[in-house]
Amino acid sequence: MPLRAIIEADVWRMRLLRTVGALGLPDAWIGAGFVRDAAWDRMHGRPPAPCAGDVDVVWFGARAPLAGEDRAIEARLREALSGVDWSVTNQARMHGRNGDPPYRDTADAMRHWPETATAVAARWDGRRVAVLAPLGLEDLLGGVIRPGPRFTGEKLGIVESRIATKGWLARWPLLRRARPLADPAPTDLRPLRLTPGTLS
Repeated sequence: MPLRAIIEADVWRMRLLRTVGALGLPDAWIGAGFVRDAAWDRMHGRPPAPCAGDVDVVWFGARAPLAGEDRAIEARLREALSGVDWSVTNQARMHGRNGDPPYRDTADAMRHWPETATAVAARWDGRRVAVLAPLGLEDLLGGVIRPGPRFTGEKLGIVESRIATKGWLARWPLLRRARPLADPAPTDLRPLRLTPGTLS
Protein backbone atom coordinates (compact mmCIF):
# COMPACT_ATOMS: atom_id res chain seq x y z
CA MET A 1 0.00 0.00 0.00
CA PRO A 2 1.39 3.47 -0.88
CA LEU A 3 2.50 5.55 2.09
CA ARG A 4 -0.10 8.22 1.43
CA ALA A 5 -2.86 5.60 1.51
CA ILE A 6 -1.53 4.18 4.80
CA ILE A 7 -1.79 7.59 6.41
CA GLU A 8 -5.14 8.50 4.87
CA ALA A 9 -6.62 5.25 6.21
CA ASP A 10 -5.55 6.18 9.76
CA VAL A 11 -8.24 8.24 11.51
CA TRP A 12 -5.94 9.34 14.34
CA ARG A 13 -3.19 10.57 12.03
CA MET A 14 -5.59 12.35 9.73
CA ARG A 15 -7.08 14.23 12.67
CA LEU A 16 -3.63 15.42 13.71
CA LEU A 17 -2.66 16.43 10.18
CA ARG A 18 -5.80 18.53 9.83
CA THR A 19 -5.21 20.11 13.23
CA VAL A 20 -1.69 21.19 12.28
CA GLY A 21 -2.79 22.28 8.82
CA ALA A 22 -5.39 24.61 10.34
CA LEU A 23 -2.61 26.68 11.96
CA GLY A 24 -1.27 27.78 8.58
CA LEU A 25 2.39 27.51 9.59
CA PRO A 26 4.89 27.90 6.71
CA ASP A 27 6.46 24.70 5.36
CA ALA A 28 4.87 22.71 8.20
CA TRP A 29 4.80 18.91 8.40
CA ILE A 30 4.46 16.09 10.92
CA GLY A 31 7.40 13.72 10.68
CA ALA A 32 9.63 11.10 12.29
CA GLY A 33 7.73 8.46 14.27
CA PHE A 34 4.36 9.81 13.16
CA VAL A 35 5.05 8.50 9.65
CA ARG A 36 7.70 5.86 10.35
CA ASP A 37 5.64 3.93 12.90
CA ALA A 38 2.61 3.85 10.60
CA ALA A 39 4.65 2.36 7.75
CA TRP A 40 6.35 -0.23 9.92
CA ASP A 41 3.11 -1.24 11.65
CA ARG A 42 1.55 -1.78 8.23
CA MET A 43 4.58 -3.82 7.15
CA HIS A 44 4.01 -6.09 10.16
CA GLY A 45 0.28 -6.51 9.46
CA ARG A 46 -0.84 -4.45 12.44
CA PRO A 47 -3.82 -2.11 12.56
CA PRO A 48 -3.26 1.64 12.75
CA ALA A 49 -2.17 2.85 16.18
CA PRO A 50 -0.91 6.16 17.61
CA CYS A 51 2.85 6.59 17.36
CA ALA A 52 4.98 5.95 20.41
CA GLY A 53 6.37 9.07 22.05
CA ASP A 54 5.77 12.62 20.95
CA VAL A 55 4.31 13.96 17.73
CA ASP A 56 7.00 15.91 15.87
CA VAL A 57 5.67 18.99 14.11
CA VAL A 58 8.35 20.68 12.02
CA TRP A 59 8.04 23.99 10.21
CA PHE A 60 10.27 26.70 8.78
CA GLY A 61 9.98 30.31 9.86
CA ALA A 62 13.22 32.09 9.00
CA ARG A 63 12.49 35.43 10.69
CA ALA A 64 13.89 35.52 14.25
CA PRO A 65 13.19 31.87 15.11
CA LEU A 66 12.78 31.53 18.86
CA ALA A 67 12.11 28.47 21.00
CA GLY A 68 9.37 30.39 22.80
CA GLU A 69 7.41 30.60 19.57
CA ASP A 70 7.46 26.81 19.28
CA ARG A 71 6.17 26.49 22.84
CA ALA A 72 3.31 28.87 22.02
CA ILE A 73 2.39 26.77 18.99
CA GLU A 74 2.43 23.64 21.15
CA ALA A 75 -0.01 25.34 23.51
CA ARG A 76 -2.33 26.15 20.60
CA LEU A 77 -2.18 22.54 19.43
CA ARG A 78 -2.95 21.22 22.92
CA GLU A 79 -5.92 23.55 23.08
CA ALA A 80 -7.15 22.34 19.69
CA LEU A 81 -6.47 18.66 20.37
CA SER A 82 -5.62 17.56 23.88
CA GLY A 83 -4.12 14.23 24.86
CA VAL A 84 -1.36 14.46 22.26
CA ASP A 85 2.30 14.92 23.20
CA TRP A 86 2.98 17.71 20.72
CA SER A 87 6.59 18.68 19.99
CA VAL A 88 7.03 21.68 17.69
CA THR A 89 10.39 22.69 16.24
CA ASN A 90 11.15 25.54 13.87
CA GLN A 91 13.82 24.00 11.66
CA ALA A 92 15.22 27.45 10.87
CA ARG A 93 17.00 27.45 14.24
CA MET A 94 18.08 23.80 14.49
CA HIS A 95 21.28 24.14 12.48
CA GLY A 96 22.88 25.92 15.43
CA ARG A 97 22.18 23.06 17.80
CA ASN A 98 23.43 20.54 15.26
CA GLY A 99 26.55 22.44 14.23
CA ASP A 100 25.46 22.71 10.58
CA PRO A 101 25.28 25.58 8.10
CA PRO A 102 21.84 27.28 8.11
CA TYR A 103 19.10 25.15 6.61
CA ARG A 104 17.21 26.44 3.58
CA ASP A 105 13.83 24.88 4.36
CA THR A 106 12.25 21.95 6.18
CA ALA A 107 13.40 19.44 3.57
CA ASP A 108 16.99 20.62 3.92
CA ALA A 109 16.78 20.26 7.69
CA MET A 110 15.38 16.73 7.38
CA ARG A 111 18.43 15.68 5.35
CA HIS A 112 20.32 16.07 8.63
CA TRP A 113 18.05 13.71 10.60
CA PRO A 114 19.54 10.48 12.04
CA GLU A 115 17.92 7.80 9.86
CA THR A 116 16.59 7.71 6.32
CA ALA A 117 13.35 6.11 7.50
CA THR A 118 12.89 8.87 10.07
CA ALA A 119 13.41 11.68 7.53
CA VAL A 120 9.88 11.42 6.15
CA ALA A 121 7.00 13.75 6.93
CA ALA A 122 3.40 14.32 5.92
CA ARG A 123 0.85 17.12 5.85
CA TRP A 124 -2.74 17.71 4.77
CA ASP A 125 -2.89 20.00 1.76
CA GLY A 126 -6.65 20.52 1.94
CA ARG A 127 -7.43 17.70 -0.48
CA ARG A 128 -5.00 14.87 0.17
CA VAL A 129 -1.98 13.90 2.19
CA ALA A 130 1.32 15.21 0.83
CA VAL A 131 4.58 13.44 1.69
CA LEU A 132 8.04 14.98 2.04
CA ALA A 133 10.94 12.52 1.80
CA PRO A 134 14.26 14.28 1.09
CA LEU A 135 16.18 11.01 1.52
CA GLY A 136 13.63 8.90 -0.34
CA LEU A 137 11.04 6.33 0.72
CA GLU A 138 12.84 3.11 -0.18
CA ASP A 139 14.25 2.42 3.29
CA LEU A 140 11.07 3.34 5.14
CA LEU A 141 8.85 1.13 3.00
CA GLY A 142 11.47 -1.62 2.85
CA GLY A 143 11.87 -1.81 6.63
CA VAL A 144 15.48 -0.67 6.57
CA ILE A 145 17.20 1.17 9.43
CA ARG A 146 19.94 3.14 7.73
CA PRO A 147 21.89 6.07 9.19
CA GLY A 148 21.39 9.28 7.25
CA PRO A 149 24.28 10.89 5.37
CA ARG A 150 25.14 13.20 8.28
CA PHE A 151 25.32 10.33 10.79
CA THR A 152 28.51 8.57 9.81
CA GLY A 153 31.81 8.44 11.69
CA GLU A 154 31.57 9.70 15.25
CA LYS A 155 27.85 10.43 14.88
CA LEU A 156 27.08 6.81 14.03
CA GLY A 157 26.88 6.03 17.74
CA ILE A 158 23.82 8.27 18.02
CA VAL A 159 21.91 6.03 15.63
CA GLU A 160 23.09 2.89 17.44
CA SER A 161 21.85 4.36 20.71
CA ARG A 162 18.47 5.25 19.19
CA ILE A 163 18.02 1.72 17.85
CA ALA A 164 18.70 0.27 21.28
CA THR A 165 16.75 2.72 23.45
CA LYS A 166 13.71 2.83 21.17
CA GLY A 167 13.59 -0.97 20.83
CA TRP A 168 12.85 -0.89 17.13
CA LEU A 169 14.16 -4.38 16.34
CA ALA A 170 12.13 -5.93 19.14
CA ARG A 171 8.97 -4.03 18.24
CA TRP A 172 9.30 -4.61 14.48
CA PRO A 173 11.28 -7.86 13.99
CA LEU A 174 11.11 -7.71 10.19
CA LEU A 175 13.34 -4.63 10.14
CA ARG A 176 16.92 -4.94 9.00
CA ARG A 177 19.92 -2.70 9.40
CA ALA A 178 22.00 -1.24 6.58
CA ARG A 179 25.14 0.80 6.09
CA PRO A 180 24.92 4.62 6.19
CA LEU A 181 23.65 6.50 3.19
CA ALA A 182 26.39 8.29 1.29
CA ASP A 183 26.33 12.06 1.63
CA PRO A 184 24.82 13.32 -1.65
CA ALA A 185 26.43 16.05 -3.65
CA PRO A 186 24.75 19.47 -3.29
CA THR A 187 23.27 19.20 -6.78
CA ASP A 188 21.52 15.98 -5.74
CA LEU A 189 19.71 17.55 -2.79
CA ARG A 190 16.25 17.61 -4.30
CA PRO A 191 13.49 16.59 -1.87
CA LEU A 192 10.92 14.04 -2.86
CA ARG A 193 7.59 15.82 -2.50
CA LEU A 194 4.60 13.61 -3.12
CA THR A 195 1.57 15.67 -3.96
CA PRO A 196 -1.72 14.75 -5.63
CA GLY A 197 -1.01 13.02 -8.90
CA THR A 198 2.41 11.75 -7.81
CA LEU A 199 2.94 8.08 -7.05
CA SER A 200 3.99 7.28 -3.48
